[in-house]
Amino acid sequence: MTARERLNAEATKRILITDGAFGTEIQNWKLAEADYAGDLGLSHDQKGNNDILALTRPEVPEAITRAYLEAGSDIVSTNTFSANVISQADYGAEALVADINIASAQIARRLADEYAAKDGRPRFVAGAIGPTNKTLSLSPDVNDPGFREITFDYLKDVYRQQTDALVAGGVDFILIETVFDTLNAKAGVMAAIEAANDLGRDLPIMLSMTLTDLSGRNLSGHTVEAFWHAVRHAKPVTIGLNCSFGAEQLRPHVKVLSDICDTLIMIYPNAGLPNELGEYDEMPDTTAGLVGEWADAHQVNVLGGCCGSTPAHIAAMAARVKGVAPRQVVTPAVRTRLAGLEPFTMAA
Repeated sequence: MTARERLNAEATKRILITDGAFGTEIQNWKLAEADYAGDLGLSHDQKGNNDILALTRPEVPEAITRAYLEAGSDIVSTNTFSANVISQADYGAEALVADINIASAQIARRLADEYAAKDGRPRFVAGAIGPTNKTLSLSPDVNDPGFREITFDYLKDVYRQQTDALVAGGVDFILIETVFDTLNAKAGVMAAIEAANDLGRDLPIMLSMTLTDLSGRNLSGHTVEAFWHAVRHAKPVTIGLNCSFGAEQLRPHVKVLSDICDTLIMIYPNAGLPNELGEYDEMPDTTAGLVGEWADAHQVNVLGGCCGSTPAHIAAMAARVKGVAPRQVVTPAVRTRLAGLEPFTMAA
């Protein structure tokens, strides 16, 4: 079976659990500049470059990944949110992009396989690709609305480099996440499709949008409905929402996606909203209770956490949805018929 088939098969049995935050977990290690920099001899300060830890302190992402697997994660993601040449340019580490992605993917792959071997339950690895700090849809210059810092083809090539390295490290899926610009996501989708064509096999894509306001739009102005229709052609194995808000604020938008999408729904919200210090106070049972309401309503297939979430949050979610039937994936046309709302048509 392919990774897509295996994931879909598991998703018919139960609500699956992905992992939680890496950034806030890494902060808990209180690492110094020397921990990030290692002996790589880079000219820039590396503190805050979480992705490079796969090379300099691999035990950190390994420990975090292991904690999420212990908490019940079926899917773990690579610590590669900023492991692309655009983001790594801030640290002068562009030449290490391939090495970072391969190393991070290998860590996640090894641990996923270790835990799958223990109990026979499949574990999956998602290669995380973040949005970069560039946007294809908007100008960074208010005096020149038509200006763009980068081109679509350049960003596609950036994503292709990262995709190829993640695949070399052994990921099952390409997770294009925290999508604030739908056109950026399309560049990532094209990169993944081209990589799949060159590999001669399916390379499933996961897509996750982030909202910038409570009306349910991202920075490029797309609603969740518009985003789905813009990327549906890529046949993502999952689509959903992450970051930006807590579960309470995402509630109506989760329902919209669940009603219109003919693929698995994966939602991983922040642990509530940040306090005045930028920290997340929402307790694991609170988050689990909120996402559990989506599970009870059969609106989700995969649950996890984003900023501020911890292994304790993931464990609480896993416990809350255990035994709850997963959302059934049906096409919108079938959903309409099941609801008894099939449009009336005149007889010939």
